[in-house]
Amino acid sequence: MLKPIKYYSTNLKAGEVLFRDALLKGLAPDGGLYMPHEIPVIPKEEFFSFSKCTYDEIAYEVTRRFLHTEIPDADLRNIVRDAYDFQVPLEKVFDRKYLMRLDQGPTASFKDFAARMMGRLMQFFLQQENRKMLILTATSGDTGSAIANAFYGLDNIKVVVLFPEKEVTDRQRKQMTTLHKNIQIIALDGKFDDCQALVKQAFSDPELDYLQLSSANSINIGRLLPQSVYYVYAFAKLNNGSENDNVVFSVPSGNFGNLMGGLIAMKTGLPVKRFVVSTNENDEVPVYWKTGMYQTIVPSLNCISSAMNVGHPSNMARIVALYGGVMDEKGNIVKEPALEKMRADMFAVAIDDSHTRETLSKVYAEYKLLLEPHGAVSWAGLMRDFEANSRDGAPEQLCISLETAHPAKFPEEIRSILGIEPELPDSLKDLDDKEENYDKIENDYPSFKNYLKDNYL
Repeated sequence: MLKPIKYYSTNLKAGEVLFRDALLKGLAPDGGLYMPHEIPVIPKEEFFSFSKCTYDEIAYEVTRRFLHTEIPDADLRNIVRDAYDFQVPLEKVFDRKYLMRLDQGPTASFKDFAARMMGRLMQFFLQQENRKMLILTATSGDTGSAIANAFYGLDNIKVVVLFPEKEVTDRQRKQMTTLHKNIQIIALDGKFDDCQALVKQAFSDPELDYLQLSSANSINIGRLLPQSVYYVYAFAKLNNGSENDNVVFSVPSGNFGNLMGGLIAMKTGLPVKRFVVSTNENDEVPVYWKTGMYQTIVPSLNCISSAMNVGHPSNMARIVALYGGVMDEKGNIVKEPALEKMRADMFAVAIDDSHTRETLSKVYAEYKLLLEPHGAVSWAGLMRDFEANSRDGAPEQLCISLETAHPAKFPEEIRSILGIEPELPDSLKDLDDKEENYDKIENDYPSFKNYLKDNYL
């Protein structure tokens, strides 16, 4: 009989739980992040057999390995079909070097992949238990709009999103603030890290237990399992059929949930040669790779790749755990991970704003390929990897760079750098004609706690 997969806390002070509980709780009682006690292995030949499958079919095959004892197969099939009704373009740039565009969902962001699946999974379990829930989430850009859209109109769930008022674009803000109904948006005069800290403190506050709080940030394991799927999909569609083929992924990294999804895919057996961890000037992780010393950046630096303006990625605790170490929520390494193995699996590099703009311009001039700041950081990181690891740049090596947001979400930068107006996808049209509604609070926990107590019973 198949045994269910249990999930443990990265702080190692809370009991193991099933996926249902990890999903609905979001954060472990000891303040840690949930991790699967074991990661199921997919036979290598299956990754090649997926080449003829649609995205939702691959999503079903991958996620059922984790969820087979908790969700009936028929229900899971319906969930993934409903979640993934949009395209995942894989654009050849040169040789076997590709761009994977994760920007075709309803909010034109890669966050749609995690949010839509997660919302449907939560609704499934809550309906079974006849429960309601309040989702708290912080956003540095695209998470908020993706979560708001994915959970919009769900009967059992209300959502509160905090965002740094001065560090998101107008379009990112309007994608959240024009929805209303069960969605409430709050602006904070601060950084993303401040927003995230308030959310985490609320989860740990016993006086708010009556609100039935949960998170939809990448601190929730329900975000990460769906994100592992597009790595499998890309390799399935682009491999050369040789059992020795493998892939290099370049991942634009802020809170490191995207990378963690890729690492989960690798641990299932996906033949990944290396991940290029591409950050902006918030370089605490590349510095850690280089020096072995991890130090948070407070406050985080404001770069044009705004969704990556994170001075301490929450998911570093998971990455450290995956390599045998322990990191607490403040970024203190309690037990050292296998750093040399981490360096072998991941090449970490920081790209500053000037290099980001230069890359965006150069790629458009050479290949007529339109990137946005996050995708430009990812492509620049891949080029840096070629300099450091020349074999990755060889014509026969498969390399895939991730584009995580639609260029039309960053029109000011595109106009400034290229002198063109990016074409709007359908999901971004008519935003200016919709009515915005959001609140503002002081950047302190008592203000946030009082807001929740005053507005949610």
